[in-house]
Amino acid sequence: MDGGADNEAEAKGPDRTEASVLASERIEGTVSGERLVLFTDAVTAISITLLILPLVDLVPEAASAHEHASEVITGHLDQVWSFVLSFAVIANVWREHHRSFSSLATVTRRLMGWNMGWLLSVVVLPLPTEMIGAFGRDRFVAVFYYATLLAGMVCRCAMLGILKATPGLVEDDGEESRRRIRDSYTQSYLNAAALVVALAIAVAVPALQYYSLILLVLPHRMLFGSRRAR
Repeated sequence: MDGGADNEAEAKGPDRTEASVLASERIEGTVSGERLVLFTDAVTAISITLLILPLVDLVPEAASAHEHASEVITGHLDQVWSFVLSFAVIANVWREHHRSFSSLATVTRRLMGWNMGWLLSVVVLPLPTEMIGAFGRDRFVAVFYYATLLAGMVCRCAMLGILKATPGLVEDDGEESRRRIRDSYTQSYLNAAALVVALAIAVAVPALQYYSLILLVLPHRMLFGSRRAR
């Protein structure tokens, strides 16, 4: 009898521990996961929209200087390139964030804090984007840009680490959900490592600045390519 009770208590131990963690860190006012995701989507949408504004400002400048309409594009290729680059970057990080946290049910203080850090990196990104258009292949600008991306990746990795440790935060707390969180955590960690390598290449070889971001494709191929091979 006592042995069975002990076994039952041990089986319930992790669930009780996880429940106590959730209770102690839960935000007052019961902020739902859906509200956090919606807020994150809204801020990201604003940030990605701000990227186009410097290009819009070029139109009246070109008109007042009596330039040909095509020079709005051909005369500002650096600005156009930086816009396309950052648009693709923000779209990708939003997609990864939404895929990982769309099923979030409960928000803790730590998760909220790391998510705000992630949002800060997204909000700041239009600044180095504009600096790329203004200063070209400047090393400081490259470091600023890559550091902003790295800060966002670290925050995402921390958030996924929280979900990995407390899978009860998501609605579907099944084996498939846990595996997806583990895969996302591993990929996020590898992405951060790949970005550090890309930054080193960008600083060492200015001609490859920003093109080295293609290295971020490798972690996904390494993780999911090996799984298909099995």
